[in-house]
Order: sequence, then structure tokens, then C-alpha cells
Amino acid sequence: MPTRDDAYRLMTEHVKNLNLQRHMLAVEAAMRFYARKYGEDEELWGITGLLHDCDYEEYPDLQQHTRVLAGWLREAGYDERIIYAILAHNDLNAETHPRTDLLSKALYACDEITGLITATALVRPNKSILGLEVSSVRKKMKTKGFAAGVNREDIVRGAAELGIDLDEHIANVITAMSGIAAELGLAGTSPSPEASEAKQAARSE
Repeated sequence: MPTRDDAYRLMTEHVKNLNLQRHMLAVEAAMRFYARKYGEDEELWGITGLLHDCDYEEYPDLQQHTRVLAGWLREAGYDERIIYAILAHNDLNAETHPRTDLLSKALYACDEITGLITATALVRPNKSILGLEVSSVRKKMKTKGFAAGVNREDIVRGAAELGIDLDEHIANVITAMSGIAAELGLAGTSPSPEASEAKQAARSE
């Protein structure tokens, strides 16, 4: 199967928008966290997160999104579990690819929440995810008009499907994203000591 480096090259070949790249890196980090938590294949789960929106910039129509990508991934020899989970995270594929497996549930749960966490971090005075509280994310989640592109219902549904308390889920994803804060542009104005500690904490989870 292609490696993480191969997956990253594929992602950057098709995704030029920096914010979308960072979104996919954030989901990768969250997926790696949950792979460790559940004792699953961290590389496979991470690659699933890294590639999940790889066709979105070129094929934003939801009728095509993920289906085009599935073709690319099959041609490149990616694991069918990755392809299934990516197809399953698009609700238009619910009949053919229901989220019945843990990988698919985790990807769906990690997708929208990373966007809300990113937006919440960026409105902090230091524009950093480091030290971000779950309560701040929940407050912004209830604020109409804030990060309007983030589907709140999907966030709630995702945590429920994964079988995890929403506050715990938010905390987990904050931890995961904090470990790569600099790559996500979320290390803030004075990243050094806290960023190093957060990265170490994320790796030891």
C-alpha cells in the first residue's frame, strides 16, 4: 500500500488551498489519536484522514466528491478500508456505504469538529490552539453565525455514532491538533515551550 509520504504528495498535488490542506492534516492528527486510543492501525487511520477531502477542491459537487477520489485511490493501490471510509463520510453515499465500521465512524466524527476547533482557536487573542478549553468550543458551537460553514448536526451525530461523549471528543481532538499546532497555523504568537509540551503529550497518548 502507498505510504504516508505518497498520500501527502497526492494530497498536495490535488489540493492547493492552504486552509483545506490544514483541515486534512488536522483530521489526520485526530484519526491518529483515535487509532491509538482504540488500538487500530495508526498509519491506515492517519492516511484516511489525510486524504478524505483530496478531491474536494477540484470536485466540490457532493455528487462527485469522494467518488472521484475513490477512483484515484483504487488506481494507486490504496486499502479498500480507506476508500470505504472516505466514501462513507459523504452522506450522499449512505445507502451504498453506511458507516458501520469504526474507521468510518471515526472519520465522520473527526471531520466537522476540526473546523470548529480551528475557528475557535483563531478568534483567541493569541490565535493559538494551545490551552484551548472545551467550554470555549462548546460556547462557539452555540453561537449563530460563527463558523457558519461548520455543520453542528454533523458534529453531534459524529460523536454519537462513535459512541463518545461530545465534550470528551472535543478534548481529544484539541489534544491531537495541539500536537501539530505549528503545521496547522495554530501555534499562536509564542509557540515554543507549550507547543513542545503539547506535541510530546499528543505523542504519548
